[in-house]
Amino acid sequence: MANDDPRRWEQQMREAAVRVEEDLRRVVTYINDQVVPDIRRDGSQALRAAAAELQKLAQRMDDRRAAASRQSPSAPPAHEPPAPEKDKPQP
Repeated sequence: MANDDPRRWEQQMREAAVRVEEDLRRVVTYINDQVVPDIRRDGSQALRAAAAELQKLAQRMDDRRAAASRQSPSAPPAHEPPAPEKDKPQP
């Protein structure tokens, strides 16, 4: 069973990468189709629209990360450094 966990983790990472790539493609398409023409007409308003779309993308990424961490509670948070080894001799 222990050998299944790395494969499952790798599969989850691949799926997450695919979703991020899809989201980025949508954002790029949106920017090209909606934002660029608007920038030519009204730059500040177009930038606000782009910022709103980027905010939505960031929220989706945060939501997916939170859902993934709920599914695998045994995984430590990415921002915590590893615990120091106690038996390791100090220089």
